[in-house]
Amino acid sequence: MPHDEHCHPDTLAARGLGDAEPPYYDIVPPLHLASTFERAADGGYPGGRVYARDASPAYDAAEALLCRLEQGAAAALFASGMAAATAVLLALRPGARVVAPQAMYWALRRWLIEFSTNWQITLDFYADGDELAELLGRPADLVWVETPANPTWEITDIARAADLAHAAGARLVVDSTVATPVFTRPLNLGADIVMHSATKYLNGHSDVVAGVLVARVEDELWARIKSTRASGGAILGPFEAWLLNRGLRTLFPRVRAAADSAASIAAHFEHHPAIAAVLYPGLPSHPGHDIAARQMEGGYGAMLSLRIRGGEDAARAVAARVRLFRRATSLGSVESLIEHRASVEGSGTRCPVDLLRVSVGIENVQDLINDLEQALRATAD
Repeated sequence: MPHDEHCHPDTLAARGLGDAEPPYYDIVPPLHLASTFERAADGGYPGGRVYARDASPAYDAAEALLCRLEQGAAAALFASGMAAATAVLLALRPGARVVAPQAMYWALRRWLIEFSTNWQITLDFYADGDELAELLGRPADLVWVETPANPTWEITDIARAADLAHAAGARLVVDSTVATPVFTRPLNLGADIVMHSATKYLNGHSDVVAGVLVARVEDELWARIKSTRASGGAILGPFEAWLLNRGLRTLFPRVRAAADSAASIAAHFEHHPAIAAVLYPGLPSHPGHDIAARQMEGGYGAMLSLRIRGGEDAARAVAARVRLFRRATSLGSVESLIEHRASVEGSGTRCPVDLLRVSVGIENVQDLINDLEQALRATAD
């Protein structure tokens, strides 16, 4: 085992947490493909494994590393971010009360509304921290936080939310997909579980769909979540787990570079005549900036949104005219993406129709600024 007790998180990630081990001392961890494992003559399992759906050795490296990065007690990989998020909610008892934000990933919000009806869950939405405090004046079972919140990047005070949730008898779950463990560690701020769509920054190469949960303690709720994963079969394939571990090794330089570029782009366009507003928590003008400065260490993430003067038609035209940005759904990879978010979400969206969601990658930042500038000029002309 490596002597890494005092290593920085970026060192842990770069090494994949481990040292080369016998018999081959390979630098890259091996790929484990087995779906089942042999019993000993006495009926026991000498390797400690029964069946890959319950506990595949393919998950060990990524789960151990994510556990260390988030400073939690246990981690579990899932087949997608949605699978991870819904596993938490499916582990609740019928009749539970859930408090969730108005600003959150739209697909999960839509699923949560349907789930609450079918599962006899009481569901309340909050708009800000004060409304959360009011809703938690009575008992609850689970509080969901997404910060920064997709696609308008509202910031929630995690430490305050944790205090409120625990006082109401609830667990706090934080979707930290955008912040990543590079900038925020929700468990250290009082959260009980942190969730990531590992498809995004953790993998970082647009070639894996995955999710992960990391728990502060292994308790009864965590046991039910693990049981939900095993019995429901929402498991990650071994090759995808290997690719995820590969992506995690460059997490820190990728995310830091992208966040630096996002900050430059946000500052450049904040007062641009063709831009009605830049939504980015790193800007002092952002309403959540002070909270973000307290709980995000070293950067504010690589996601921002541009609200285009001229409304929906102008926003769509700008997106149509970019040359370097890829017009695609998703975020957090090495390539920069842009999309007219309201049209992606469709009817019932809460997203402003003039908004373009921008995922900044690791290309040269001046090239990205120039691309947006030419698209804005072409639209104005």
